Amino acid sequence: MAAGAKVQEVDQDDEHVISDLEQFVGYNLKRAYVIVQADFREALGQDSLAPRVFSALSLVVQFPHISQSKLARRLGIERSGLVAIVDELEGLGYLSRATVPGDRRVQALVPTQKGRSAYAEAVATVRAHEKALLADLSAAEQRVLINLLRKIRSKGEVE
Repeated sequence: MAAGAKVQEVDQDDEHVISDLEQFVGYNLKRAYVIVQADFREALGQDSLAPRVFSALSLVVQFPHISQSKLARRLGIERSGLVAIVDELEGLGYLSRATVPGDRRVQALVPTQKGRSAYAEAVATVRAHEKALLADLSAAEQRVLINLLRKIRSKGEVE
């Protein structure tokens, strides 16, 4: 701190005082993330799909025969980190691995009917969860929020 700089003292118990910390995007994103994830887990139930597993299943259902490397890229994770997720989905009977014609080294991920059904059920729950979570935002505000988050996300995504 610069010599002679004064720190304004405020009432620590006043919930209406915005701290310097609350002015940082990262802090607010993290706090919002914690709330969203906790609510997501509660909505789906503790014994259901973890958010990262739900995300992977979502992409496998949407893009049948996606390769593991493309899935990892779309999720923004290392291929090595994807192995446990794919193993879990396969163990649940939600997907199967298939060899890609012309390149036996590449594994394509194919959703099973059980996986499609589990995904459809989970999506309905997640939509209801998000509707309740974002009830204080208008439809226009929700679109703005999604677009702003996509802009931030695009800064860190690899082409």
